[in-house]
Amino acid sequence: MKPIYYPEPFRIKSVEPLKMLTRAERERKIAEAGYNVFSLASRDVYIDLLTDSGTGAMSSDQWAGVMLGDESYAGADCYYKVQENAKEIFGFDYIQLVHQGRAAEKVLLPILLEGKKYAIANMHFDTTRAHVELAGARAIDCTVKEALDTTKYYPFKGNMDTDRLEEHIKELGAENIGVIIMTITNNSAGGQPVSVANIRKTRDIAHKYGIKFMIDAARYAENSYFVKQREEEFKNSTIEEIVKASFEGADCFTMSAKKDAIVNMGGLIGCRDKAVFELVKQRCISFEGFITYGGMSGRDIEALARGLKEGIDEHYLRYRIGQMEYLAARLDEAGIAYQSPVGGHAVFVDAKKLLPHIPYYEFPAQALAIELYLEAGIRACDIGSYMLGNDPDTGKQLEADFEFTRLAIPRRVYTQSHLDVIADALINIKERASSIKGYKIVEEPPILRHFTAKLKPLG
Repeated sequence: MKPIYYPEPFRIKSVEPLKMLTRAERERKIAEAGYNVFSLASRDVYIDLLTDSGTGAMSSDQWAGVMLGDESYAGADCYYKVQENAKEIFGFDYIQLVHQGRAAEKVLLPILLEGKKYAIANMHFDTTRAHVELAGARAIDCTVKEALDTTKYYPFKGNMDTDRLEEHIKELGAENIGVIIMTITNNSAGGQPVSVANIRKTRDIAHKYGIKFMIDAARYAENSYFVKQREEEFKNSTIEEIVKASFEGADCFTMSAKKDAIVNMGGLIGCRDKAVFELVKQRCISFEGFITYGGMSGRDIEALARGLKEGIDEHYLRYRIGQMEYLAARLDEAGIAYQSPVGGHAVFVDAKKLLPHIPYYEFPAQALAIELYLEAGIRACDIGSYMLGNDPDTGKQLEADFEFTRLAIPRRVYTQSHLDVIADALINIKERASSIKGYKIVEEPPILRHFTAKLKPLG
């Protein structure tokens, strides 16, 4: 089937020049970076798919808002605009600004995990897992088994395995579990959506056992679009109605606004319990700054207030998801496996299938990410054993359920031609896949190593 491309619901008003280094220059740059794509200078990257977090293009309305940002230390006008919009969208009484998603986790998770041993999620993302461990607890993933088969269609591969969740609760003891987390969309499982039915069932299980239920809401709008397309109950619902249904009954949420609110910096915490919110505010003052600016400039807060509304526009979301579908269709034509159906913010290429000769402890997804840079100046990201890291108790390398090379597409940034360059690069790599070697870590920190570790090629 010919790939379908949904045209952009905007026109381009400003452009940023790009350049492509030669193959020899790219070889030198990645070696100097210790074969860690995070250590590359952005000027040496042609198409940057490292992350969709904070890398989107703001609208003319958001840029206009930047000039109106109130930079007052306390009680800035833009703070109240964010409060109004966030309360309207999510239905929470208490909203706290923070500067990004991991700041929200740093503030909230130690409160929920105090005196507790475990957090259970459909799948923890890297920073969530790190903050669970920094709070002295252990992170347990509980994704549905359908997610493990990357080539088989299943509408909601991000779902929580609720049967296994109850088994974990009974085995570990509800009194030892501080929080049950639902990540929407489920990033580490391939940007896969979660159904509202599954959110409700997970929430009910959490409350049955007296455990707090939290939503990681970084990509809540994209998740809601998938729900509208795939969940019968909501086929005639608006995105706003689906968001309300998704968050109904959740005790709290964290959000990196750098994704679905389409801003370069910002985050939110939502609470229903006033006592928990008071603790959040005090920790925010210690870590983020005063509660009405939460570590952000007034101009960024104003852009966030407007971006919250833009991110739930259905025309925009159709184009946004359409970019992933177009790139995935090009990979289908070439027989390149990815987590199917395609996710909301990225295409997760199955590096285990593309590079089956590289074992998990030689990091096939990282090897593919490096090869993409060498091939066409494309910076992608490992979502596999390299990112998962070592067991915090034994220090041994963990084996991830997936070895994904994530192609995270920034919002409103790249065109169809850029997507074709990405597809063509992967096709070229596939033709010489058997010659690609794995990597060995030569230097690493104990937590979140993939940001700063250094590697060397094997063979």
